[in-house]
Amino acid sequence: MGYKVAVVGATGNVGREMLNILSERSFPADEVVALASRRSIGVDVSYGDKTLKVKALDNYDFSDVDICVMSAGGETSKEWSPKIAAKGAVVIDNSSAFRYDADVPLVVPEVNADALAGYTKRNIIANPNCSTAQLVVALKPLHDAAKIKRVVVATYQSVSGAGKDAMDELFSQTKSVYTNDELKLKKFPKRIAFNVIPHIDVFMEDGYTKEEWKMVAETKKMLDPKIKLTATCVRVPVFIGHSEAVNVEFENPITADEARDILRKAPGCLVIDKREPGGYVTPYESAGEDATYISRIREDATVENGLSFWCVSDNLRKGAALNTIQIAESLINRKLLKPKQKAA
Repeated sequence: MGYKVAVVGATGNVGREMLNILSERSFPADEVVALASRRSIGVDVSYGDKTLKVKALDNYDFSDVDICVMSAGGETSKEWSPKIAAKGAVVIDNSSAFRYDADVPLVVPEVNADALAGYTKRNIIANPNCSTAQLVVALKPLHDAAKIKRVVVATYQSVSGAGKDAMDELFSQTKSVYTNDELKLKKFPKRIAFNVIPHIDVFMEDGYTKEEWKMVAETKKMLDPKIKLTATCVRVPVFIGHSEAVNVEFENPITADEARDILRKAPGCLVIDKREPGGYVTPYESAGEDATYISRIREDATVENGLSFWCVSDNLRKGAALNTIQIAESLINRKLLKPKQKAA
């Protein structure tokens, strides 16, 4: 007997991707329900070769739902996740609403799947920020091998991380440049077409942005609280796929060749690292793929035990939808969750 799964935020970029991945991976669901706000009632969304009609979140009965995957934003999640969890459904939330709650596991299955056992405190599991998810997939095996002391990361984040409106803005601005029309700014504070913006999320008192703070807090929670990390997060005119230039300082010696071998064997990682033109992965190639791609692995001679590398992943998949579904799969594989029908 399979599970009943509810997808909240089913009409958004990530919600639609969740439905795709549930189908692609043959998730053991007997029933999948697509939910969103009232204005989306009746909208058609694809689930494999089926079409689902979107239903309203605010009057849906979750009492027979086993797993609810949430991608409807932080405020919606704060209001609804505890209510849904109280009905006995495990909520896997893609927003930042519960990531820093000590009673809510923050999980990337390749990194800290053991933390899933603690979900019963709140019946909620948090999905990390997209930029953190791919970073920790690459850092975890290296940390296990040589113990990370410090990380310096600069991100090159695609506009899809800011939603469909942001993707539309990049498209319309790019078109306006070629047609010599006025460029309209709505989602971003400066033009994004043929430009980069060193500002994601709100500014904090110390000069860092909330996006940069998230990478610090989430890496410490999932990987090791002793790791020091500093980030500069930049929005770039790419539709899908986040890239990161990562510099790591280790406690113990590790060579580039050793790191390459370790990462080749690590779950979720795919090393493409040839020292020749095109011997690396760009965000364009990562779109639609599940792996975290790692290229340009090299030793940093300016610090003792230092390495630098380039890391690319589809932010809508590993950074959001795929990781959410992998969490649900891990709950089942670890026998932490049984279908309500079977338990009855």
